[in-house]
Parts: sequence; C-alpha cells; structure tokens
Amino acid sequence: MIPKLPLDRINWLSSVFLIVTFFTAVIGTPIYIYHFGIDFFQVALFFVYFIGTGMSITLGYHRLFAHKAFKAGKTVKLTTLLLGASAFEDSALDWASDHRQHHKHVDHDEDDPYSISRGFFWAHMGWIFFKLYPRPLANVGDLKKDPLVMWQHAHHQRIAVLVGLVLPAVIGYLYGGWVSALGGFLIAGVTRVVCVQHCTFLINSLCHTLGNRPYDSRTSARDSWLMAIPTFGEGYHNYHHSFQHDYRNGVKPWQWDPTKWAIWTLSKLGLVTDLRRVPEEKIVLAELREMKMRVEAQIATGNTWKIHCPTREEAYETLLELSQQLSDSYVELEKAISDRIKISGDMLQRWKQAGAEVGEQLTLLRSLQPALA
Repeated sequence: MIPKLPLDRINWLSSVFLIVTFFTAVIGTPIYIYHFGIDFFQVALFFVYFIGTGMSITLGYHRLFAHKAFKAGKTVKLTTLLLGASAFEDSALDWASDHRQHHKHVDHDEDDPYSISRGFFWAHMGWIFFKLYPRPLANVGDLKKDPLVMWQHAHHQRIAVLVGLVLPAVIGYLYGGWVSALGGFLIAGVTRVVCVQHCTFLINSLCHTLGNRPYDSRTSARDSWLMAIPTFGEGYHNYHHSFQHDYRNGVKPWQWDPTKWAIWTLSKLGLVTDLRRVPEEKIVLAELREMKMRVEAQIATGNTWKIHCPTREEAYETLLELSQQLSDSYVELEKAISDRIKISGDMLQRWKQAGAEVGEQLTLLRSLQPALA
C-alpha cells in the first residue's frame, strides 16, 4: 500500500521553482556553454550578481532586518531589498519571520521551521516545499511599520523576476545580442539564483551538522570557516546563535566575514549607524563556560579510567586542575560583569590566555587518551 502524500500541504509554486531552476542550472547552462562558450563578461556578470544578491541576504535580510544588528538609511534598505528579492528567498518580511522563529525555537521539531532534528534535507530545503501562505507573521511587528519593507513584501516576486532574471538578460543583450542575452539569463540569472540559495540553505543544514562549538554546545549551530567563504561570513554560526544581535559573525580578527567589513565601511560613510557589538568580556565568558563544560565532561569520562599508573594519574590530576582553573576564571569574570566593574585590557587578556592554555592542554590530553585507557 502506497502511503497517501500530503498533497494539500505542498507549496507547488516554490517546489516547482526549486526543481526547475536546479535542473536548468545543472543541465541547461552546461549545454549553453558547450554550444556558445563563455567569456569574461558572463563570468563577471555572474560574480557581480552573486556578490550583490548574496550580500543583500546576509547584510540586509539577515543582520539588518531579522536581527536589527544596526540601523540603515533608505539607500541601503532599498538596495538590499531589491537585490535580496533577486535571490528568490521570499520577501524580507517572510525571511525575517522564519529566521526569528528559528532562533527562538532552535532544534525544536515543531516550532523551528528548519530544525536540523528533522533531518539534513528538511533543514536544507525540504521545509520550503511545505511552507504555505498566508502566514501569521506575528513576530515582525517592527518590520511591518517600515514602508519600504512592506512595499517589497507586496511586490517581491515581480522584483525578483525583473531584477534577478530579466535584467541580466537585458545586460547580456546590450553586450552581445541574443546569444549573450540567453547566457545572462542562464548564468547570471538562473545558475546564480541556485548557487546563492544553496549557500543560504547550507547554513541551515551543514552549519547545524559539521563544525566547532566554541561558545555553546547546547545548540546544534556550529562554526565552519569553510562555509563562511561562499556565504560572506555567515559560517560562524555557533557564535551567531550565541550572540544573534551582534553585527559581526566572524568576531576574531582572522575570521572571514566580508559582511562585517561592509557594514563597518558603510558606517564610516554615514550610511548605517548604531552597530551592535557584544562586549568582549561576554564573549570570553562564553568561551570559558564552554571550555569548563568540556573539561568537566572529560573528567566524567576519566572517572571510568583505572587510575593506577603514574601516567593515568597525572592526566586525571591535570584535568582536575584545569577544571578548577577554569572555574576560578569563570566566576571571577562573571562577577566582574555582573558588578559592572570596568575590565582592563590586561585583565581580559589574562582570562583569554587562561582559556587558550586550557584548550591546548585539553587537546593534548585527548591525543594521549588512547594510551591512557
């Protein structure tokens, strides 16, 4: 007996669009390139559109509208709304509503719209096949007061088609006639849409599956330097879930986060204001707390060791010392923050150094563990 499919719950428009654009990109675009070739203009147009629409999702849809990580004037808002719509990821209002719901109920099967606990494919794109309209949008009351956001919400599909598909074809035609117009439609249009969408989808799926959790292991969100590259800094997802209103995702100086740099540059030009940053001491506190939990978990594992030789005993004692060191640093820093004591750079550096030393020791002990078991 074949189970009855929930056909009444399928969003046919979104489903057909995702399927048709994907196969057009993986079949139609290679056929075009085989017959007509590809030149620098088509490659450049693809990357201009990829960066423009991708950054409009990360900078606009995500950090500006969903999280209010900074304030922006009409120029930045309108630009990100137009190019963001061209990614075919719904309106900024819908996108922000889904994302706020995700943060509020992360990893909960029923309430998190793209919960990883329902499987990789569901988190990646499966949920979109069942995203029905109209929707309550009860958590975006602030955005409903913005005329530009509401204008884009009413017209985002027309904007997406005109700016995201028709315009690159027109640009291609002006450059090289109908053949180039077809290339602009297929490469900078359809293929670029598929690439931007799946980069966004991978944050919901891969960045809740693979990577590190230096700030909070209680959530499935993970940091991935690899995913930060094509998503303009969105790969540092564990940090983002720990401090969602920070305008930065890659908070360390060496981390790749072009969106952070773009927001900072726009602020220097006077186009955006009120950039929200988490105080560094709170970041260090989160790192210490997470390191403390890891050491305590290792101690719990170590309790099963037969501690009767010096090597095992030394390892176990080292873990106890690390745990106490972390506890002291954590309590001291937490008290300083709660008492609103001004923390000097030297004091903060000392706590950061303590966390780094413990991390090195813990890594060493883990490498020795097979010999100690």
